[in-house]
Amino acid sequence: MTAGSGSRKLKVAIIHPDLGLGGAERLILDAAVELSDHGHDVHVFTASHDRNRCFEETISGPFHVNVYGSFLPRHIFYRFHAVCAYLRCIFVALCVLFFWDSFDVVVTDQVSAIIPLLKIKRSMKIVFYCHFPDLLLAKHTTLLRKIYRKPIDMIEEATTGMADLILVNSKFTASTFGNTFRHLHSRGIRPAVLYPAVNLDQFVEASDYKLNFLSINRFERKKNIQLAISSFAIFQSLEEINSTGLHLKTSLTIAGGFDRRLKENVEYLDELKRLAEKEGVSDRVNFVTSCTTMERNTMLSKCICVIYTPEDEHFGIVPLEAMAAQKPVIACNSGGPIETIKHDITGFLCHPSPKEFALAMSKLINNPGLPERMGKDARNHVMDKFSTRIFGQQLNRYVLDLYHRRIE
Repeated sequence: MTAGSGSRKLKVAIIHPDLGLGGAERLILDAAVELSDHGHDVHVFTASHDRNRCFEETISGPFHVNVYGSFLPRHIFYRFHAVCAYLRCIFVALCVLFFWDSFDVVVTDQVSAIIPLLKIKRSMKIVFYCHFPDLLLAKHTTLLRKIYRKPIDMIEEATTGMADLILVNSKFTASTFGNTFRHLHSRGIRPAVLYPAVNLDQFVEASDYKLNFLSINRFERKKNIQLAISSFAIFQSLEEINSTGLHLKTSLTIAGGFDRRLKENVEYLDELKRLAEKEGVSDRVNFVTSCTTMERNTMLSKCICVIYTPEDEHFGIVPLEAMAAQKPVIACNSGGPIETIKHDITGFLCHPSPKEFALAMSKLINNPGLPERMGKDARNHVMDKFSTRIFGQQLNRYVLDLYHRRIE
């Protein structure tokens, strides 16, 4: 059901803190594109949009990006990131309220604190997309941090429950949501699952398979990228023992979002480079920071498989992108990948140890035709369950149902 086929054309606002490069940004832009394609009038609002570090759709998409509050700090001496994010998003929400006419539906994510403000205009329905409870992602390691986070965590649960519709990215996140926000769970508030998606059209036919393993992730410690490097080092040793000689030809590419403004990104990249040297594989490990979508797709088309290392990842868009590009995925057997990867069919779900990952890598290298066969099954799997067409249809249905509920 589309807005152009007899349904009402809605005015939709999408609010997101920072339109950089990441899974959350990819989902928000897919939502904007798909709702626009369904005939709705979509406007995207953000506090930060660097045209040199963003997805192409933010520049050439069927919607306009409006930036408010870019002058506000992202941190204070590398501290208080959460408070600064709240202030930036609240500023964006206030600009939407005061500078724009009312919207039929507002879709927002990451910072739920703006929901009470948006509810001032009672005619607007609010959809909150919860990628994962922020209080579980934040550090509570010291007493000072616990005191600092306590009011923020309480605000997150209270304001999330004020949304008219809560969406999450996987059954794993839905379960975590219920276990984390127990007060909301006791009130019968249950999120609906809307899986993120990938646009299959952007991935060309897989080219000749190179003996290159590929890891794609932001340069953040929680992404566990060191597992890929240590696994590759063990894989090299296994191939030496097998006397195949293939270890002389294989390589590992570590690619992903990198922002020099973020201290962790800079530090973690240095740590990974030192690890590659320590493991004795620095000459076969290549680091690519902040590649464009086209560069990423080219790397995907030429690799033998994708190594996805985060543990308990709430969803993970990279495995979908890899499978859409006809590449098998080796991932941890926890979190979202359990719902997206079919073990032994579209990839391998492994215990997060370097040896287990290395054995899976060897299996792909030493079985001619296996990567290509698994890659074709992987693309068909994504086409059936995780395409942007499916995502757009489901999101459009949620938005229209919410609007009609408003006018009943």
